[in-house]
Amino acid sequence: MNRKDFLQLLTTAGTIAASGAGALSVSRQRGSVRTSSSLREGYNSDVVIAGGGLGGIAAALACLRNGLSVVMTEETDWIGGQLTQQGVPPDEHQWIESHGAPQSYRTLRDGIRAYYKQHYPMKPEARARRHLNPGDGAVSRLCHEPRVALAVLRQMLAPYQSRRQLNLLLEHKITGADVAGDRVTALEATDRRSGETIILEAPYFIDATELGDLLPLTGTEYVTGAESRAETGELHAPEEGSAANQQAFTYCFAMDYVPGEDHTIAQPDRYDFWRQHVPDVSPPWPEKLLDLTYPNPSTLQPRELGFHPEGRPTGDKLNLWKYRRIINPANFEAGAYDGGITVVNWPQNDYMGGNLVDVSDDTFEKHIQQSKQLSLSLLYWLQTEVPRPDGGEGWPGLRLRPDIMGTDDGLAKYPYVRESRRIKAAFTVLEEHVGKEQRAMVTGQEQSEVTASDFYDSVGVGYYHIDLHPSSGGDNYIDFASLPFQIPLGSLLPRRMTNLLPANKNIGTTHITNGCYRLHPVEWSIGEAAGLLTRYALEHDVPPRAVREDRSMLADFQAFIRSQGIETHWPNG
Repeated sequence: MNRKDFLQLLTTAGTIAASGAGALSVSRQRGSVRTSSSLREGYNSDVVIAGGGLGGIAAALACLRNGLSVVMTEETDWIGGQLTQQGVPPDEHQWIESHGAPQSYRTLRDGIRAYYKQHYPMKPEARARRHLNPGDGAVSRLCHEPRVALAVLRQMLAPYQSRRQLNLLLEHKITGADVAGDRVTALEATDRRSGETIILEAPYFIDATELGDLLPLTGTEYVTGAESRAETGELHAPEEGSAANQQAFTYCFAMDYVPGEDHTIAQPDRYDFWRQHVPDVSPPWPEKLLDLTYPNPSTLQPRELGFHPEGRPTGDKLNLWKYRRIINPANFEAGAYDGGITVVNWPQNDYMGGNLVDVSDDTFEKHIQQSKQLSLSLLYWLQTEVPRPDGGEGWPGLRLRPDIMGTDDGLAKYPYVRESRRIKAAFTVLEEHVGKEQRAMVTGQEQSEVTASDFYDSVGVGYYHIDLHPSSGGDNYIDFASLPFQIPLGSLLPRRMTNLLPANKNIGTTHITNGCYRLHPVEWSIGEAAGLLTRYALEHDVPPRAVREDRSMLADFQAFIRSQGIETHWPNG
C-alpha cells in the first residue's frame, strides 16, 4: 500500500485502535519499548498533538479539515489553554478585527460573540453591536468568560469527534516517548484520573503543551530562560544569560461584586508573607507587591493604579476592576447581573518565586501552591485592606467565582504560562528582526519608517509589543516597541528531529522575542501553520525541513496555506 492509499484509509476509518495480545507501553528511557497486556489499547493516527490549548486546537483543525486523523491529549478537563483553563481574555493587536490573524482565529472570535447574542439576555443595542465586547474590558476588544470560549471551541471540534476522525483524550499527560534516531515513533500518555497508560503512534507529533513537555522526553534540543547579549546580539538581552531566568507565571481568578454582602474568604495561610513581600528585582519594585503602586512596564517609574468594583471613575488612574472585566452589566438586561465580573491577572499576582520548567515534581508543586497562595492573598487584601476612595479599607462584597473558572478553589485550572522551553530551531527570531529600536539600528532607517524583517519563509503574521513580565532571575519588566512581524517557517523546525513540530510558545524565539510571539492569536497562527505543514509533508512524502529548503516547494506550500485563510504578509508589506 502506498502512502496516499494509507492516508485515505486513515481518513476514512478515523482513528484506528491497536489490537493484539497487548498494547505497547513506552518507557521514559529513549528508544526503549516494551509490551504489557495490562495497558489499554493504543491509538494510531496521522498526527498526535500533545496539548489542547490554542496552538493545539488550531493545529488539530488544520489537520482535520484536510483529511488527517488526529489524537489530541490535554492535561486538564478543558481545552482552550490560556483562553479558558488559564482564564486570560485574548491579548490582541489593534487591527485584529480586519487582519493580522488567520481566518480560522477570526471565526473563533465571531463564534464567541454569536454565542452571547444567541444565548444571553443582552440589551438590543449590545446585541446589534458588530464588535461586541461582553465585558468592555480595557485589555481586549473581546473580554469574555472562559466557558463561552470553551463552548465555541468544543463546537468547532464536535463534527470530527462524532465521526472519530479526532480522538480527544482529556486529563491525559504525556509521560514518555520512544525515539529512533531523529524520529519520534510513539508517545506514552497517562490518564491522570486512573493512572492507566496508553500508547500513541503516528508519523508526526506536535508539541502544543504549555511548557514544551515533549522536548526533554524526546531528546529534542532546546533552550530555556534568558540568553546573554553575547549569544544573540540583542539590545535588551542581559549581559549574563541564565537558563533559570524565566518570566513570572500567574494563577488567575474571577470575582464579582455584591454590594452590602460579605464574601470575605478565610485568611490564606501565607497571607502574612505575601502582605509584606517586596519583589527582589532590578530596578527595584516601588512598594510592596500587594499595593496599588507598581512599576510602569515601559518606563519602570512608579505608577499608581485605581480600584473601584462598581466601575466608577478613578481619576487618571487605571481602574483595575475594568482592566480584564469579562461581564459589563450595562450590556445585559436589567437584573441579569448583580454587578460586573472581572478576571484578576494583574502585576500583584505575578509569581516570581521560581519556575515550572526543568524542576523536580516537588519543586513544581511547591511553586504551584505558592502562586495560588499569592492570588488568594491578593483577593483577601482587596476584601479587607485595599484603600477605598472614601478613606476606608477593603471591599467585603467582592465574591470569588469558582463557577467561572470551573474549579473548587476558584482559581484557574492551570497557571497562565508566559515562557516555555524553546526548540533549537533552524532559524531563531531575534530582537533585530522584530524590535523597533534595534531594527532601525541594523537597517539605518528611522524608527517611524522601519518595518520588521521580511522572512522569505513566512507562514503567518502577528503583532504585540515585546512584553516581558518580571522574572524569577530578578529582572523587572522589559517592555518596548516591536513591529508587525511574520512567523518564519524556520522557527518551527527543530535542527535535528524530523517529525516533531512545536505549536505553542516553544518555537525558535529568544527570551526577548518570546515577549511578542506568546500571545493568543500568534499561538493560534503557529499551531495552524504546524498542522498544515504536517498535512503538506505527508501528502508530498517529504520531511518538513525539505519544504523550506526547496524554494519551489516552499512557494507551493505558502500558496496552499494562503488558500486556507492564512496571511503571510502584512498589507503593503
